[in-house]
Amino acid sequence: MTATAFEYGPNHAFAAPCAVENGGDPVRWPPAGGQSEGDYLLAPPDPATRLNTGIDPRDRRRLELHAALTAAGIPPRPEDREAIESLSALSGSVNSTIQRWLHHSL
Repeated sequence: MTATAFEYGPNHAFAAPCAVENGGDPVRWPPAGGQSEGDYLLAPPDPATRLNTGIDPRDRRRLELHAALTAAGIPPRPEDREAIESLSALSGSVNSTIQRWLHHSL
């Protein structure tokens, strides 16, 4: 597999053709003259608005198993859902062992 090399660097800017300020020039990112403090495409996240809910251990094991399978080159198929759900219901130590086996299979 060959990657195409593009020229990237600090002198290249992205111009959004649809984003025009007051009928003038397109908005450019990063802004001319470099990025100033607090200059973001999106506002930084507000910790006060973060939800205080944790993820269920079974759901975490399911997500980790999906990630381990995908990293091992075995992307789960929709028909694998039942097997993954059953494996996720097992204890954390069993799930860790399965993930270790998948990791060492690389």
